[in-house]
Amino acid sequence: MLVRCAWVNDDPRYQAYHDFEWGVPEYDSRALFEKLCLDGQQAGLSWFTILCKIPHYRAAFANFDPCLIAEFDEQDVARLMNDSGIVRNRLKIRSVITNARAYRLMQQQGINFSGWLWQFVNGSPIVNHWASPEQVPTSTPESQAMAKALKKQGFSFVGETICYAFMQATGMVNDHLLRCHCHPNNDNL
Repeated sequence: MLVRCAWVNDDPRYQAYHDFEWGVPEYDSRALFEKLCLDGQQAGLSWFTILCKIPHYRAAFANFDPCLIAEFDEQDVARLMNDSGIVRNRLKIRSVITNARAYRLMQQQGINFSGWLWQFVNGSPIVNHWASPEQVPTSTPESQAMAKALKKQGFSFVGETICYAFMQATGMVNDHLLRCHCHPNNDNL
């Protein structure tokens, strides 16, 4: 039987997410944009709630195409507020639109979103060696710096805790526990 991190439940979707996505380095700018927005949607909720809604989010938010989302208006906000497939929170919905506009502006300025984000970990994953869930931080100096820089660029729902969860999910930080089969130093790999 595979040993996984303590936060994973028995749902096969959650196990697949843990085994094949969480902590795997992601370098695609659009995929990073999607994940950052989804982590913002998680605020105050469990990741599993958002994970189960990802197909609905992709349909509702133009497959997370920042250029398309940046053109959303109040009619789109009203439409999304009536979409039971997503979390119907006006501030969270508007944050995706705000973030798309900030992303587009960075793109227009010639900034590569992926490279810009990865600079906060000097371009390569930080591999931690936590023995228990209690040791895993909820924020770090790197996530604090990322949150501050994202806010300066015009992003919202990007606090230091959200940024740390984002860094974990996208493999900028590998926080699989030492006993987890996904930890890179696990002898069971």
